[in-house]
Amino acid sequence: MNSKSVKNISIAGFVIVVLGLLIVPRFCSKKEVGAEGAGVRREGGAVIAVNVQIAKPSSFENTLQISGSVISNEEVELRMETSGKIIAINFKEGGKVNKGDLLVKVNDADLQAQLQKAEIRKKLAEDKEYRQKTLLEKKGISQETYDVALNDLNSAKADIENLKALIAKTEIRAPFNGTIGLRYVSEGSYVSSSTRIATLQNINPVKINFSIPQRYATEVSVGNPISIKSSSGKTYQAKIYAIEPKIDPATRALQVRAICPNERGELIPGSYLGITLALNDVKNAITIPTQALALDISGERVFLYKNGSAVPQKVESGIRTEDEVQIVSGIAPGDTIITTGVMQLRPRAKVRIMNAENK
Repeated sequence: MNSKSVKNISIAGFVIVVLGLLIVPRFCSKKEVGAEGAGVRREGGAVIAVNVQIAKPSSFENTLQISGSVISNEEVELRMETSGKIIAINFKEGGKVNKGDLLVKVNDADLQAQLQKAEIRKKLAEDKEYRQKTLLEKKGISQETYDVALNDLNSAKADIENLKALIAKTEIRAPFNGTIGLRYVSEGSYVSSSTRIATLQNINPVKINFSIPQRYATEVSVGNPISIKSSSGKTYQAKIYAIEPKIDPATRALQVRAICPNERGELIPGSYLGITLALNDVKNAITIPTQALALDISGERVFLYKNGSAVPQKVESGIRTEDEVQIVSGIAPGDTIITTGVMQLRPRAKVRIMNAENK
């Protein structure tokens, strides 16, 4: 074999190797891609396990979930009407008091002295008026002279009433039964009308303040019951007793107030509450779990189970609660609604029923 033949064979071998390096990877890649595609198709054709619910008309209570706060049945800040030095504090912090109890006393020695003087002047005026009246009956004096004596007596009585009113301003008496809070002064303190002494609150029962959107304004009335839940998780029953006669123009909400028994003092004024308000009861309503309702660019829809497939159905929703939503149109009694795995479903996807609820 000559050198030319050897050279040709070498070139041919090199070409075959290069072609092999180019063709084999592409062939393998196509096989892998084909395998992946086959896997996707197999996966896309997999049957999805779902739960379903049979649509059935039933009574549906429309409830409103809102928040509110606790306020005292009665509350007042204790402040003096006049300035002076405190000479007596007759309550204990956190203690119970009854209406009319004397709580705080400010020095009134000067007023008491003036009252004694006025009482003496009144006694003299009474004696004089009696004598003048006797003389008038005997025609011993004129009517004008008697009127002067009577006027002096009435003036003395008025002075006494004025002094008693000033003395009353040196005292603080409980305006209602309740519980005293923390005090901020001590005996011997000089106080004025701006000095905060303590607070008095009546917390049995308590009032519940809350507001509702204006669209529900016509659906609440005095006497409606509400359910309230405290931050500790305890539930209490209350009743609406007052409604503001106008909508707040700033919030477009209606202020409502309820009253709730609080014998144990568990509801503390100022605390936050969750409130459930029953608005009305819808008869023959079709409802589904909230997770069964899907949204897309075309609107609201659900998936119905038909012959082993998931069939999309456009619907219109109505009243919503935390767990359920009313379907106004699009679903008929007896329809089988898919309630789980809605986000994974596609039109005509194959599905298998795991659990069926006949609501």
